[in-house]
Formats: sequence, C-alpha cells, structure tokens
Amino acid sequence: MLVELALSTVMVLLTVILHGAGLLMLGRLLEMRDRSKDHARISPVSIEGALVAVMATVGLLVLHGIEIWLYAALYRGIGAIETLRDAVYFSTVTYASIGFSDTLVAPEWKLLGAIEGINGALLLGWSIAFFVTLMTRFMPARHHD
Repeated sequence: MLVELALSTVMVLLTVILHGAGLLMLGRLLEMRDRSKDHARISPVSIEGALVAVMATVGLLVLHGIEIWLYAALYRGIGAIETLRDAVYFSTVTYASIGFSDTLVAPEWKLLGAIEGINGALLLGWSIAFFVTLMTRFMPARHHD
C-alpha cells in the first residue's frame, strides 16, 4: 500500500504542476491577445470570440488528455492493467469520476485508481473555473450610472 500511495502522490503532484503550467500558458496567450487589442472584451458573436472559445476548449481537452494518458502509461508500466486500450479507458472513466468499474485494474492498485478519480475531479473543477473566468470576457462591460 505504501508504494501505491507514493506513486499516487507523485502522479497528483505531476498532474497538478502540469495543469497549472498549462493554464498559465493558456492565460498568457490570452494576455498576449489582450495586449494586441485596445480592450479585453470579446464579442460572443464574432469570429474572434468563436476562435477564443474553441482554442481554450481544445487547450483544456489536450491538457486533460495528457494527464489521462500519463495515468494510463503508469497503469501499463506497473502491470496494473493488461492492455493500453484498457488502461486508457480505465484512466478516462476514473479521471472523469464516471467510474463504471474497477475490474480492469489489478486489486493491489485499486487505491491508485481511486486517487486518480479525486485528482481528476479537482483538475476538471480547476479547468471549469478557468473557463468560466475566460467566458466573462464575452459579457458586456458594466456601465455605472
């Protein structure tokens, strides 16, 4: 169990650092866009607005995909799951906290899967907060009377 907890801790730290760096990079790209414009507001019915929303969504999906694949690689590397396909499937449903079943993972590694579920839920929540903050740029500026 100690090895399992140690690997879980390493994976949580790795994915949190990766996620933070990815969100920082996405945020910096948005700052660069803001500096090139006279305003930070984005029209939701413009091509620019659509591109910003799509690029942010794709960036977040890529970030989560990398994290899911890291867990899948770990499951394969330690022999907890027999095939890469099953490892990616298990990692995806676990990370997204869907959790259909843990029958794919070896019994001695089930705690790792449970911790991935908690980690994924937190990282998904972090992404949602980032995305909601980004989408506030699509709202009209408030005028104080």
